[in-house]
Amino acid sequence: MTAGGWIGSVLRVDLSSGEIGREPLHGDHARDYVGGRGIAARFMWDEVEPTVDPFAPENPLIFATGPLTGTNASCGARYMVVTKGPLTGCLTTSNSGGRWGPELKFAGYDVLILEGRAEKPVWLWILDDRVELRSAEHLWGKGVFETEDILRRETGIPDCSIASIGPGGENRVLYAAILNDKFRAAGRSGVGAVMGSKNLKAICVRGTGAVPVADPRAMMAAQWEQKEVLSKAPLTSEGLPAYGTLALMNVINEHGALPTRNYQQAQFEHAENISGEELAETRLAANKACFACTIACGRVSRISDEGVERYTVRTSPRNWKHATEGPEYENAWSLGADCGIDDLDAILKANLLCNDLGLDPISLGATIAAAMELFEKGVLSEEQTGMPMPFGDGEALVALTEATGFRRGFGDDLAEGSKRLGEKYGHPEVFMGVKGQEFPAYDPRALQGMGLGYATSNRGACHLRAYTVSAEVVGEPEPMDPRATDGKAQLTVDMQNISTAVDATGLCVFLTFGNTLSDLTPLLAAATGIAYTDDDLVLAGERIWNLEREWNLRAGVDPGEDKLPRRMLEEPIPSGPAAGEVNKLAVMLPEYYRARGWTDDGRPTRDKLAELGIG
Repeated sequence: MTAGGWIGSVLRVDLSSGEIGREPLHGDHARDYVGGRGIAARFMWDEVEPTVDPFAPENPLIFATGPLTGTNASCGARYMVVTKGPLTGCLTTSNSGGRWGPELKFAGYDVLILEGRAEKPVWLWILDDRVELRSAEHLWGKGVFETEDILRRETGIPDCSIASIGPGGENRVLYAAILNDKFRAAGRSGVGAVMGSKNLKAICVRGTGAVPVADPRAMMAAQWEQKEVLSKAPLTSEGLPAYGTLALMNVINEHGALPTRNYQQAQFEHAENISGEELAETRLAANKACFACTIACGRVSRISDEGVERYTVRTSPRNWKHATEGPEYENAWSLGADCGIDDLDAILKANLLCNDLGLDPISLGATIAAAMELFEKGVLSEEQTGMPMPFGDGEALVALTEATGFRRGFGDDLAEGSKRLGEKYGHPEVFMGVKGQEFPAYDPRALQGMGLGYATSNRGACHLRAYTVSAEVVGEPEPMDPRATDGKAQLTVDMQNISTAVDATGLCVFLTFGNTLSDLTPLLAAATGIAYTDDDLVLAGERIWNLEREWNLRAGVDPGEDKLPRRMLEEPIPSGPAAGEVNKLAVMLPEYYRARGWTDDGRPTRDKLAELGIG
């Protein structure tokens, strides 16, 4: 690396002792793992026993930016939260945008490692070189919104950026999220619960510096080229700005791939009522972008007066009765179609509560959907749940969201996720997910590649690790038959490697709807002084993926967990364009293992690990 490039700085905070230290990044690791998700995974590999209990003080919570976080590269706002997740027992890597990641870089740090457990609730204050722990006892029990407001008053810096947990994290809801800038979330696998287990309420950051780059002139030229490409791509210049990710609702429904009523159907008869078009026409107030983003897919929305009056719970955030952000497509699906709910106000309110309470809306909605199925089938009674909860009940959705954040009543069962819920009540078949984590918003019977991506994801079911929807629905980079299995193994491997590499750079994966790796490597070269090629980035993604896989194996995650629920394999879609389809994982999985260069039972070989430099 050149002296002017990205040399990397690590901030360590021991919450048990209060000790604070600084160290440089390992140069070879910075080159081989790029940054973000890769660097953090390498720290976990080098320093953490994989069998550690997720809630033990020895399980670190790592916030890691990439070399392009905080630069002027379009979509350079991302940071990763990496730890052992309590929902899955896997190495989890959760991604967020907004302004928090850039602020950490402006303060002079690429990675923040939190170790130990504070004796009493604390919050961490980072103002450039000034780093200190302060009491958070007055914040414990408060929601994310109020916590941020209080800390901005206490610091006297209204534009500082704050990452915090709500009651969900404090109460160790297994899918609790970390929220930053009130509405941006590191959302999946329970990273917020790990933060709560450490008695850490918030991390407030303000940096007054700049992100150094190796070649400013080359950086300027590369970023303008990147922005030009994004400005001409249909999805990044038209689709996402107009409707956000919610543009997918009607599209996926028309393909017969929209999971409905806990995956009992694959089309929702009222999808248009919760679509991006409906939101834009009736609820949208403005678009919103993360730091340095030229896409602006975020939504600022308003709950109607009728909805505010109808969906009232005791913990409604103050001053947020009408205005909120979102929902993203995944959230609108999980809180909507998956629960059979077509009321945008109910979805907006439940999504608002997820942000304030600090909950992952995907796992929450999917868990409520599983409970609704059990209720409708007579397994759960109103006496057990505390309320009627049939599919389509928006009032139950909102009330149960609140109850889950506080583990109140039946919310205590919902806080464990749908896998444990189903097991507790003797019906494990209602769990729609992989490795303990709930599916997102694409039926793998209709989209074969998504099923393989879900099954093999290192952090449990996830759409962003291999978004085969691009090929199977959108037709990018080239159209592929969504019902066919041919080529899906290699497609999944390629997409996993590429998305992992993008996560490492500090850029948003959404830019891949317009940019290719060839648009990103000049940015990385200019920022770091390392002449990355496209092949180098793919190799880095493969290296990170294999390291995560091997860490999970050592943690006790059996390769046999690369599977889908019986419903996906044996119960055909009942109606719609994909009627009669099941997922053909048994055909694709052996091909996937071969494409990875792993053993027949899904383990990286010694030769593969040596080839990738993983000791």
